[in-house]
Order: sequence, then C-alpha cells, then structure tokens
Amino acid sequence: MTVGAGPKSAKSPPASRHWTARGLANPYLLLAVASLFWSGNHIVGRAIGGHVPPMAISTIRWLIPAAVLWAVAHHHIRRDWPVIRAQWKIMLWLGLTGGALFTALQYVGLQYTSALNVSVLNSLVPVLIVATAALLFRDRVSPRQMGGIALSSAGVLVIIAHGRLETLKALGFNWGDLIILLNMIVFAIYAVYLRLRPQIHWLSFMFVLAVISAAGTLPFFIWETLAGHRLQLTWLTVGSIAYVSIFPSVLAFAAWNRGVELIGASRAGPFVHLVPIYTALLAGALLGEHLAIYHVAGFALIIAGVWLASQRAGTA
Repeated sequence: MTVGAGPKSAKSPPASRHWTARGLANPYLLLAVASLFWSGNHIVGRAIGGHVPPMAISTIRWLIPAAVLWAVAHHHIRRDWPVIRAQWKIMLWLGLTGGALFTALQYVGLQYTSALNVSVLNSLVPVLIVATAALLFRDRVSPRQMGGIALSSAGVLVIIAHGRLETLKALGFNWGDLIILLNMIVFAIYAVYLRLRPQIHWLSFMFVLAVISAAGTLPFFIWETLAGHRLQLTWLTVGSIAYVSIFPSVLAFAAWNRGVELIGASRAGPFVHLVPIYTALLAGALLGEHLAIYHVAGFALIIAGVWLASQRAGTA
C-alpha cells in the first residue's frame, strides 16, 4: 500500500525459484487477490460480532495456520532455520506489527465503530505507507503516483458517502476510530519494513509470522477468557474461523508480501482501495445489497487511481 519506489524498491527484484508460476510472479494479480481475501475478512468480522471475542479470533486466526504450515512445510522451515535465527529481530518485528498487533487492533476497533468509518480510515492507508516509507527509508514519490492515490481515495470517499458530501460531514469519530487509525499506521510500518525480510521460502516466512503473531496475542486471549469473554462454538463461528485462518491470514499475507517484494510497498499501496469494490460485490451477493450509481462512479475512480499509482516513474 505505498506509492513511490525508494532506493531498494525502485527496481523489482527477480522472482525467486519458489514463485515461478506466471500468476505467482504477477504482482498486480497477487495484490488484487490479497485485497479480495481481506474484504471477505471484513464481512466475516461483522457476521461474528458478539459471538467471538476479538482476542480469541486474533489468536486462533494464527494458531491454526502455524500448525498447518508446520505440517506441510517443515522441510523448508528446517532448511531456512539458520537464516531465520540469524535475522530473528526483523522477523520478530514483522510478526508483532503485521500479525499480532494489526490483527488484534482490527478486531478490537470493529467492536466500537461503524463499517462506514472504518472505510474512511482504511482509505488513508496508501498515504500512510507513502509517508512512512519516505520517513523511514527516504523513498521518493512521483507526482503520477500521488495523483493515483488521490484519485483512488476520491473513489473510496464517493462510495462511502453514497455520492453525498453531507454524509461525510455527518460522520462522528470515537475511540474505535482512533484504534482503527492506529491499526492503519501499524500496517503501513509493516508494509515498508517488508523489504528487510530474510530471503527464505514463503512458507517458512508465513510459519514464523504465524507463530510470532499467535504468541503475541495469546496472553491477551487468556486474559479475555478469564474475564468471562468466551468463544461461542456454532456453525457460523467455526466456518468464520476456518475462513480467516486460511484466506486473510496465510494466502492474503503471502500474496501481499510477494506483491510488495516485486513492485515495492509504495506502488502496492493503492491496491488496498480494491477492498471497497470487493466488499460491495460480496455484500450484494451475500446480503442482497444492490449497486447504485455512486458505486459505479467510485469504482471507476478507484480502478483508474490504482492503475495510475502502480505505474513506474517514466512509464506511459
């Protein structure tokens, strides 16, 4: 979710031998898929509100992937362990920010604020990534990419405002909004620091990320349970946990990480604006909501902005 390419992201690194398939080497497809899975997480998060405490879903969301990844990729993990051990500090940092903290703050914030407000704040992510990358790594942002961010952000605002400026003026912000804003900053930090991740197999990286994320939220899960906030086991909660443990956790993060590796966090950032498009389509299919003219106008701005911001400086 960034916009400009810095010294290390200006030139896309060659695809590793682990990502030789054409689809897995296409950063735009990967980033679009990641946004799709994250949009599904928003719908699931709303569906299980009141049924699954935030720390419970945050911990289980990473415990299950950790167990599954160890079972299917333990040979990669053993081979990569010397590199992981040598670079444990950056792995710990990425796991605590992108996994534990980002996931926990997301579910906590959704307990106190509306989906509309979350959409507004989520539209700030590309800008936050650009600012974070510029501050921490001195990345440069081209005017074209800034224009793309502005265009896609305008599209998001058109959708969440239902095409009416007075809707935005009427928004009220609370502690939940501040939590979500903090969460967006956390994700921006994670995105720009991905350039320092060790060069290991993606399954090894996801396993370590899952373990650190689960360990980071587990103490709060225990406290939450002792306080009387317990998980309600129903078909809804079981199915929701299965979804968030596979798609927005492992697959979305793996796709996002690879996309950022290929084109840099700044150019990848605007793809987060695809989330409202996916959410609207899923809501229409699952909740019976219908597309309106403002949806179409907003989608057009978002797609144009994403395309513009994903272009390299100097390209047509």
